[in-house]
Amino acid sequence: MARSAKANPPKPRRAPARPRAAAPPPKSGGFRRVLKRWLPALLVWAGLAVGAYLVWCAYGLPDVDEAAREPRRPAMVVEAADGRVLASYGDLHGGYVGIERISPNLIHALLATEDRNFYRHFGVNPFSVARAMWVNYRAGVVRQGGSTVTQQVAKNLFLSPDRTMRRKVQELLLSFWLETKFSKDQILALYFNRVYFGGGTYGIEAAARRFYGVSAKDVDVYQAAALVGALKAPSRYNPLSNPENSDRRARQVLANMADAGYLAEDAAKRVPRRWAVPPAGGAGYFSDWILDAVGDRLGPADRDLWVRTTLDPRAQRIAEESLAATLDRDGPAHKAREGAVVVLDRSGAVRAMVGGKRYVPGGFNRATQAVRQPGSTIKPFVYLAAFDRGLTPETMADDAPVTIRNWSPRNADGRFRGVVSLRTALIHSLNTVPVRIYQTIGAEPILAMCARFGIPQQDEGPSLVLGSGAVTLLDLTAAYAALANGGVGVWPHGLASVRDRDGRVVDKPSGGGPGRVADADAVARVTDILARVLTEGTGRAARLPFAAAAKTGTTQDGRDAWFVGFSDRYVVGVWLGNDDNSPMEKVGGGTLPARIWRDVMTDLHR
Repeated sequence: MARSAKANPPKPRRAPARPRAAAPPPKSGGFRRVLKRWLPALLVWAGLAVGAYLVWCAYGLPDVDEAAREPRRPAMVVEAADGRVLASYGDLHGGYVGIERISPNLIHALLATEDRNFYRHFGVNPFSVARAMWVNYRAGVVRQGGSTVTQQVAKNLFLSPDRTMRRKVQELLLSFWLETKFSKDQILALYFNRVYFGGGTYGIEAAARRFYGVSAKDVDVYQAAALVGALKAPSRYNPLSNPENSDRRARQVLANMADAGYLAEDAAKRVPRRWAVPPAGGAGYFSDWILDAVGDRLGPADRDLWVRTTLDPRAQRIAEESLAATLDRDGPAHKAREGAVVVLDRSGAVRAMVGGKRYVPGGFNRATQAVRQPGSTIKPFVYLAAFDRGLTPETMADDAPVTIRNWSPRNADGRFRGVVSLRTALIHSLNTVPVRIYQTIGAEPILAMCARFGIPQQDEGPSLVLGSGAVTLLDLTAAYAALANGGVGVWPHGLASVRDRDGRVVDKPSGGGPGRVADADAVARVTDILARVLTEGTGRAARLPFAAAAKTGTTQDGRDAWFVGFSDRYVVGVWLGNDDNSPMEKVGGGTLPARIWRDVMTDLHR
């Protein structure tokens, strides 16, 4: 039987399926997936880059052992007889001192000012760096530094002062190395021994002695504050050259110490000021002379040397002030521009040396380098030669005109006195009588006598006896020292001892001299006459209230004026003149030089 249409309805036709639209990109999570995929690679490359940069920085680090040495000029410190520093040459370093030989005051001052967390950080203090960056950012200029003491040691010991990123990284690397290699106390000691304090002075031992005359272990609270304060700007806060700046900076360091708990606040405010010990007078010409003397004895310096000399700071000041005052006051009117003074003791030790009115570093030393005509100061040795040949102070001679090969010497006052004794002739410095002595005994005994006294002359004829030769003030003064010693010669000297930085004696000159150079009786006769020069002769302007003997000297046209003499303690020589050999006006040995000599002698014996 057939099925009905209702029972089997036809299936409807399906519409063709539409193509499905592409899903929109996710709104979140995609960047994280990319980052998650590439982050390990980026970290690896970043690590490689940082590592390569650090390797590059480390590759440029200096050789640690080589940099730790002290590449510098050897220093020479010239000291007066009492140990005070006169001058220093080269780069002055004190001997290395361990932390146990450094005053706790210095350590506290340094830590309170430079690095309060020194014993707690690992070489770098991130908090100090952050604080410094913030302060500098707000100020718009660099006001603070964040370097630790360890970083400063790394910089001072091994690195250049260049402000580059590479040098800063090298500083950090070296700081970490120092912290692992040395203890904290050793790092502090390295810092104190290598830091610069100004004035060519390196290291705390040299600075303490240079500025305050004490060892590093004996530095008191104020001295410690001033020394540590100078580290900020050594030339600006130098205790010697800028004492007021130094004091202000020291007060700030003391406040830092109170703030850090090393001092009570009230105690910090009451710390008394300590003045730096100034150099022992100028003595520049003397120090330069000593530098040459050490070089002649020891050769080129290959180590630090401490040179103790014979110079007396008080005598040096007296000589300097007397010469300068006279030239300033009377020099312009008399056309006298320069001068020199030498003070010896009876052994020939130089107690003072002034080589000119004003010291010029490395300048011409008129006490040791100026070779001038001695004038009548040569006459005592002429008379000594005469007495050695049998003449006596009572021997008579004719003070009358004399002519030798068209040369006719005259007396300074233009007068002739007729027949006089040799004593009178020397007291009044007559010129014709020594010429007659020359004619009587000849040149040879006179030349020999001068040579024995350390002032060799050339035979230029009879003008020799009037001082036409040449001599330095130092040698002439030493010759008079032999007269003061009764005819026993001396060698002028300024060196007492030479030590290295460890205190070992390198050289100890013995001074001394050539021994007896003239008969004692003959010298006594000459000395007696020279004593009367001060009381009745050409040196009356230099008369003293105690026993002394001296001689004036003046060369032609007043180009040189001398006064040389001695007491029982000192021998003093004075010269005035001009470097261009131009004549002075109305200046003789018995005028300005005699006054300088009198003032120096009076103050020396006071």
